[in-house]
Amino acid sequence: MKEKNKVLVSGANGHLGNNLVRLLIKKGFEVRASVRKLKKENCFEGLDCEIVQADITDKASFVRALKDVHTFYAVGAAFKLWAKDPKKEIYDVNMQGTRNTIEAAAEAGVKRIVYVSSIAALDYTNLPTKESNGYNPDRRDMYYNSKNDGERLAFQLAQELGIELVSVMPGAMIGSEAFLPLNVSYGVLKLILNKQIPMDTKITLNWVDVKDVAEGCCLAAEKGRSGERYILANEKCMTITDTTKLAQRLYPELKLKIPGAVPKFVLYAIAGVMEFSAKLSGKPPVLTTKEIAMFSGLQQDFDISKSRTELGFNPKEGAKAVKEAMDYLMENKHLL
Repeated sequence: MKEKNKVLVSGANGHLGNNLVRLLIKKGFEVRASVRKLKKENCFEGLDCEIVQADITDKASFVRALKDVHTFYAVGAAFKLWAKDPKKEIYDVNMQGTRNTIEAAAEAGVKRIVYVSSIAALDYTNLPTKESNGYNPDRRDMYYNSKNDGERLAFQLAQELGIELVSVMPGAMIGSEAFLPLNVSYGVLKLILNKQIPMDTKITLNWVDVKDVAEGCCLAAEKGRSGERYILANEKCMTITDTTKLAQRLYPELKLKIPGAVPKFVLYAIAGVMEFSAKLSGKPPVLTTKEIAMFSGLQQDFDISKSRTELGFNPKEGAKAVKEAMDYLMENKHLL
């Protein structure tokens, strides 16, 4: 076995993590997959990988998991846009997780980290958005804050501890392989196919195939410059309404209706009712007032020339990714 051949993927039962594990196995790496809780996971069926328990809130578990590992793909994080206590359940978990895993990697002798950040950690003031724009100045969302502050902390710790770290910033990931519960992005397609988006929110998403993001992570490990960040998304975004129109053309049998436009104050009122219900039920609302304030009308178009040039990243365009992802959901009805 070559010394560089052993890798660890954290959050390996998540959407990106699991697809990355599959790709790394195909590429001939010795893969160790970490999950927060060891239980029977059908997402690992038939995969030749070692499954270990490690929690980003428990540094010692990652020191053990990273033993003899050359490259660490730091995928695991709290990926949700709503929680009863967002600072405690999202921000604090992700910040502590970043510190724990990078310190553990340094202690274990890991040579290189691919840190999975997010397009949430970008400044959208000037379009198309690029890595050099800096960090997102909008501080209204705890998940976004955790990705901005977490990435900065990751670079700082890597420099202090003398470990190579490359950051990758995925868009809205969709596509196979997928398992329940679906991630936030894939969940939007599920809502569309289940006719659960009644109005035009003017929210856009930058759709990208999860398999392309997994490939981008591997390219970042191989070619990425330490201390640099790379966008793994598409050039153009799509509104949720345009995504619904695409679904309508693809599946006429579903008789999907195009969401109608309503005044913004109506969107806020509907979102307010949904948030109130969520506080009572503990289940995430379909729409929040914060999402209307932050994302309605926001264009998520990117300049990905750095990733194309330096890494060789070449994603399929967003509409094709959406079509393939919807086909996958329609073929796997249990996910709907």
